[in-house]
Amino acid sequence: MRLLLDTHLFLWSITDSRRLTRDIRHRITGASEVYVSVASIWEVAIKVRLGKLAANPEQVAAAIESSGFIELPVTSAHAVKVASLPLHHHDPFDRLLVAQAHTEPLVLLTADETLAAYGAMVQVV
Repeated sequence: MRLLLDTHLFLWSITDSRRLTRDIRHRITGASEVYVSVASIWEVAIKVRLGKLAANPEQVAAAIESSGFIELPVTSAHAVKVASLPLHHHDPFDRLLVAQAHTEPLVLLTADETLAAYGAMVQVV
């Protein structure tokens, strides 16, 4: 299975958070490929600037590769796909992750239950 981690799961993974349960860790380590979107790094950078997150965006970005994950760039196809998504969720970063999951295709692993409305390409943990 090819996974795309949402921003929370990626941050929990690189900080060894207790919120990342054994089951979630097994899903991640058992995947054939694990991707982290550049959109997640952008989200981290914005939240750091707004004072909503204490992190170093450069270190977070470097953690993609050092964690053995694959960086997923944002393409025009991803951006176009956002336009056709139903408005189940209004967060632009999450909508972009859903669009990437549908376009690539990847399974988006998320803790956000609202995203389940986007179908089988989203797995809520």
